Amino acid sequence: MPKTIPCLLLCLTTTLGVGATAQAAEWSDTALSWRAGNDYREPFNPDDIKKNIFAITHASGYKYGSNFVNLDFLMSDSKDPGALGKTSGAQEAYLVYRNTIDIGKVRGSDIKFGPVRGVGVTLGFDVNTKNDVGYNSRKRMLVAGPTLMWDVPGFFNTSLLLLRESNAPSGAFPPISQVTGRYTYKTHAMLTGAWAIPLSPLFSFEGFFNLIDSKGNDEVGRKTAVETNIDMQVMFDVGAALGSPKNTFRVGLEYQYWKNKFGNSPATTGNVGQTAKTPMVRAEYHF
Repeated sequence: MPKTIPCLLLCLTTTLGVGATAQAAEWSDTALSWRAGNDYREPFNPDDIKKNIFAITHASGYKYGSNFVNLDFLMSDSKDPGALGKTSGAQEAYLVYRNTIDIGKVRGSDIKFGPVRGVGVTLGFDVNTKNDVGYNSRKRMLVAGPTLMWDVPGFFNTSLLLLRESNAPSGAFPPISQVTGRYTYKTHAMLTGAWAIPLSPLFSFEGFFNLIDSKGNDEVGRKTAVETNIDMQVMFDVGAALGSPKNTFRVGLEYQYWKNKFGNSPATTGNVGQTAKTPMVRAEYHF
């Protein structure tokens, strides 16, 4: 397992602890989940990869806004090896934190116009670590920008964020093997959205999208491309159907479309592995 995973767990527990102490939650939801598929892709890798992904997710609302934290543990099969000469698969941990401050709540008067029910500012970060042959990502990214909260059943938020991203890869093969130290990309923008829309008392349509601008040249001088990541799922509330409390145990089908993954384009990868079209199964337990 990557050596910095304990650090990510510490970041997760610290973030949750600070949020719970400094911002008394008006509502909260924490979930353990599992999802899996056979058609994951990685740039420069010609193979379809099977992954099991376990996650802990927390969302909560406080007096002036909301928090979102997600920690994914991604475990690949042998098609994405964890080290040179090994058949065991790569392992990755990816942590996301977002804090959205509702400007209307701060000033004591809602901001509403047209289909918009609120305006906010989102701040946060991404951190990851992965052990694999080709790249060994050590991503660090800060995000900040405005958010619109749309007046829909459930929720739908969109944000225009500025991203300040760096990485310190250490792959086994040139040119990545020749990279030393941490490299910071050009500050760039991301249009992002997340939603959870009820379809019926038992079904919901949920997901997120990221449209990410080019981040300039990468750490070996290759031009990066515009990146599109759409992840969506239809979830069925099994617990409620069996008489348990609503939104306790849910299962569903998920689909991810990820073009130019991590900013890699067909020109830089030789059209190998930069686009993923991945159906998945998903299960969640909320507490």
